Amino acid sequence: MNRALRWSALLIIGFLIVTNQVIINGPLIDLDAQIANAHRHNFTPWIDSIFRRVDNLGLRGLTATILLLSALYISMKFKTWRPMNLAVLSLLALNLVVGITKLGIGRTKPRLNIDLIYAGGLSYPSGHASNALLTWGILAYLIYRYAHVDRYQGRLASAGVGLISFSVCIVSLFRNTHWLSDLMGGLFIGGALLVLVIAVDRFVPSASQRS
Repeated sequence: MNRALRWSALLIIGFLIVTNQVIINGPLIDLDAQIANAHRHNFTPWIDSIFRRVDNLGLRGLTATILLLSALYISMKFKTWRPMNLAVLSLLALNLVVGITKLGIGRTKPRLNIDLIYAGGLSYPSGHASNALLTWGILAYLIYRYAHVDRYQGRLASAGVGLISFSVCIVSLFRNTHWLSDLMGGLFIGGALLVLVIAVDRFVPSASQRS
């Protein structure tokens, strides 16, 4: 628990640093502008379609539905509501924290070609980035804890979560749907909540889980 709290604190500090950059218009925002204004290749429609599907891996409705259905299946199979409770807890925490921050910062999207805060926008932090890391991370954790996979398979699952999250962020930059700092903030807060939820589960073990 102590180690998890330290990791979560570091991730929260990262989130606060990025948030501060957004608010004070720091050097990170200059990098945001450079990336947003960079030339983008006009890809063929089928490549654009692939990009959209990758981007959807961070879509709140899709990720939440997959996580809840999977958690429900695991709960029924192992006759414990712990997986479902963890899934609901993670989704409530994520949407509460990200939602409040989005409304408080009010940052505009890069596609508007203007970067403003307190302007009613919902760009910071990126919900896609935070959703991708937290929901796929919780799903991988639940499978690891209840399916009794070995550590090697667990590492593969962790690498898969990282790949999905990274891909969602790269596609968002290509499509110019988020500023770089939006994605960084989303990853930091998603990671912090992921570590905290796992810590809660580890701290209060269930008889249906392996030690």
